[in-house]
Order: sequence, then structure tokens, then C-alpha cells
Amino acid sequence: QVQLVESGGGLVQAGGSLRLSCAASGRTFSSYDMGWFRQAPGKEREFVAAIRWSGGSTYYADSVKGRFTISRDNAKNTVYLQMNSLKPEDTAVYFCARHRSGSWYAGEYDVWGQGTQVTVSS
Repeated sequence: QVQLVESGGGLVQAGGSLRLSCAASGRTFSSYDMGWFRQAPGKEREFVAAIRWSGGSTYYADSVKGRFTISRDNAKNTVYLQMNSLKPEDTAVYFCARHRSGSWYAGEYDVWGQGTQVTVSS
């Protein structure tokens, strides 16, 4: 059973940076594309970024493009989300997930972490 555990969230001032990590258990991590999502209070969960199993291709939501960078280290079974130039509207619980099928933006993700809170103060 694959499990995903996020870490690295916290409180940061606008303009600051955070790096989130998502550690995966199991031996098949490197076979799957992975994604990051976020959910702000009172809002629906939204796609943030995704990365190919090889790390060779990435995709970002327009709202974070140029500020966030997704990466992965398959030797460590970990996917990262480097977040720079943070804005108050980036405040949300951030989740990593394993992509199963369909598009990265709206496809099926079948394993989710518990989430990590990111709060950006103005």
C-alpha cells in the first residue's frame, strides 16, 4: 500500500519562499507521474503542478507558473514543490497525489497525502 506524506508547510510573509516535500512509501514511486494540489478554506481543491515519472516534463497552473517549481528525486521516493514569491492567495492546504490516468490537470489521482498547511501573511 503506497502512502504519501507531505511536509514543509508553515507561515511565511508575502514574497517569501517555502519548499514542500512529499515522501512516498513503496517501490513503485518512480513509475508514476505525480501532482500537487491545494485547497483554500471555502474553495474547491485545485491543481497546482505535475511532473512526469522521469522528471523530464512538468506542467503548472497559470496561477503559479514562474513562481513554483516541481521536481522529484526517485532515489529518495520524494517529490518537491519549491514555492517562491508567495502571495496571500497561495494560502491553502497543499496535497501531493499519485497520477493514475487522464490529463494531469483534471485526470484521476488515486493516492493522496494528508496535506500540509501553507499560510502566507500580507
